[in-house]
Amino acid sequence: MDHTTTHRWRTLDIVIAAVLGVAFGVIFWAWGLLWNGPADAIPLPGRAAIYGVWLVPAVLGGLIIRKPGAAFFTLTVAALVSVALGSSWGWTLVIQGPLEAAAAELAFAAFAYRSFRLPVALLAATLAGLAAALYDVFVWYPETAWGSFKLPYILITAASSLVVAGFGAVALTRALANTGVLDRFPAGRERPAV
Repeated sequence: MDHTTTHRWRTLDIVIAAVLGVAFGVIFWAWGLLWNGPADAIPLPGRAAIYGVWLVPAVLGGLIIRKPGAAFFTLTVAALVSVALGSSWGWTLVIQGPLEAAAAELAFAAFAYRSFRLPVALLAATLAGLAAALYDVFVWYPETAWGSFKLPYILITAASSLVVAGFGAVALTRALANTGVLDRFPAGRERPAV
């Protein structure tokens, strides 16, 4: 059976998902410095407009690997790497990362891992964003008001996730496919022939 019709992971799938996870774990660590540094000049809930960066690996992993668990694995590895590098949120990411990843994974599972088009990527990103925002408002911001903080925070985070993680992961997948590095994946074989 060809790897495009099976959900069994190849060694290459594991390696690429891990590499993506590690790379994004480093990006997360650096992004955390921005989030807590100069971006702090943007008050919450407005800062949630840049939240989508945290969720890119879940959508990207799902779009490239196209196997059950790819979104979950990629974002979870990224979260764990950022913890190991000294993320300011520490061990809380061991819970939050997999929760966000599981939400993105639901979108791919809902389509039985057979559709990896833009709407599915946008759904995965939005679900991850909603999971992230709900976690944040209940764990990090429980004392804030629903009308002036929680609801705007949830909506802004979901919108950021849709744009940055959804459209961004699709654009990144296409860019990688155009270089030929994804030729051993269905995502690489979908690019138009030149």
